[in-house]
Amino acid sequence: MTTTDTRPVITAALVRRLVDTQFPQWAGLPLRLVDPAGSDHVIHRLGDELSVRLPRHAGAIGQARKELEWLPRLAPHLPLAIPVPVDVGRPAFGYPWHWAVSRWLDGEVATVEALGGSSAAAVELAEFLTALQRFGDAPEGLAGRPLADRDRATRAAIARVGGVFDRAAMTQLWDAALSAPEWDRPAVWFHGDFHTGNLLTVGGRLSAVIDFGGLGAGDPACDLVIAFTLMSAASRAVFRTALGVDEATWTRGRGWALATGLNAYTAYAATDARVAAQTTRQITEALIG
Repeated sequence: MTTTDTRPVITAALVRRLVDTQFPQWAGLPLRLVDPAGSDHVIHRLGDELSVRLPRHAGAIGQARKELEWLPRLAPHLPLAIPVPVDVGRPAFGYPWHWAVSRWLDGEVATVEALGGSSAAAVELAEFLTALQRFGDAPEGLAGRPLADRDRATRAAIARVGGVFDRAAMTQLWDAALSAPEWDRPAVWFHGDFHTGNLLTVGGRLSAVIDFGGLGAGDPACDLVIAFTLMSAASRAVFRTALGVDEATWTRGRGWALATGLNAYTAYAATDARVAAQTTRQITEALIG
């Protein structure tokens, strides 16, 4: 059932068996693979109203139960739709982790072409983050990791891609992000993986934010990644003003965009042209600021 890197092999037959045995009320519903579905989960649509998400790797485990606990509490306070968890499945048949069943959210994944230059979308995203940050106190168990934890991996990635991107500029930005004053205010809620691929649109307008596996509390700078994956320089300025981001937090946000972009680029760009294009833009825009 597992490969040499310990990742489970997730087949349609496995998903069918898990659903049918643990949730027999949905045994007659068709399963359709959602592709692409990101690097953390294998996703199937279950019937017309449900989705099934199975973590691909150990870094994504725990998300199903966290979302089941917190998303119903957050939803009434947020201006865009978010996933509605229905239940959590158990490990079985060689699959080692808990998995999620949620309501299906209609929509298309947001694109730079459609929304990159939209000031209205920039303001909507700022309003979403403001509402999320104001939700209330978060338990200590959801504390986020500091940017400095990515130092070693990020410097290694800079060295690896120095022939593709400007190594000096990347190093300068990374040094600036790590030396910027830290978040010294009370911890606030953050999405934790706030990029273009986790936004849905209906009729060309933002409709939902998905994939809250990185949900946590602490420094909100990690959520500024959206400014560098989706927005143009002009809409980014609108977003920053609407969100009221100070210079130190903005610099840390650029650092998050650089670090996460490099991580995805070095892991997937050689084999996935879509990821290569998206992360190239993310890294380039982070360097621009």
